[in-house]
Amino acid sequence: MTNRPERLVLVAGTGTEVGKTWVACRLARALRRRGLLVAARKPVQSYDPGDDPTETDAALLAHATGDHPAVVCPQNRWYGVAMAPPMAAEVLGRPPFTVADLVRELAWPPAVGVGLVEAAGGVRSPIAADGDTVALAHELHPERVVLVADAGLGTINGVRLAAAALARWPVTVVLNRFDGADELHRRNLGWLRQRDGYDVVTEPDDLVAPIVGWPS
Repeated sequence: MTNRPERLVLVAGTGTEVGKTWVACRLARALRRRGLLVAARKPVQSYDPGDDPTETDAALLAHATGDHPAVVCPQNRWYGVAMAPPMAAEVLGRPPFTVADLVRELAWPPAVGVGLVEAAGGVRSPIAADGDTVALAHELHPERVVLVADAGLGTINGVRLAAAALARWPVTVVLNRFDGADELHRRNLGWLRQRDGYDVVTEPDDLVAPIVGWPS
């Protein structure tokens, strides 16, 4: 990894389709509005080959940060099979890769204030042949982990399991798709904050304060 950002934030999820990319994009824009130089990286991505190429995670992150998709995620780490990345590599007959390979390939421009690294799948989903997002965090040494979870049914279990695996680092939970009119969402938020003591927000913009220490 070259030119480590001043602050490195790992964006992880309790599972697939919880909105990691959406949260990362919203956070990047919020930080840029504060005048910070922000860059995003997706070390590896897998996707359905029929997907719109402008809607891949790398493309969306690139649009949010003013970068190019092939810079956000090196093109040798694009796998056009909707499986965990190391499985997709096997199916496509491409060489296996390690967590260390992914970290080694991360390149940042100079003087980045906040670097966002978005993982793939859930916290314990394989991201490489030898590890998952927890292994990636051990290699990255992030200043903070943003853990994205769906606000609805099952989120307490998902957050507890994922946050326990990431307990070595400061974790802020984002309850994505939160609806204040939904009683279950409100109860989940209250339980995670008051009973479990997690740092929980419901809007990506509210992540600015825990990441950079400025009022949101």
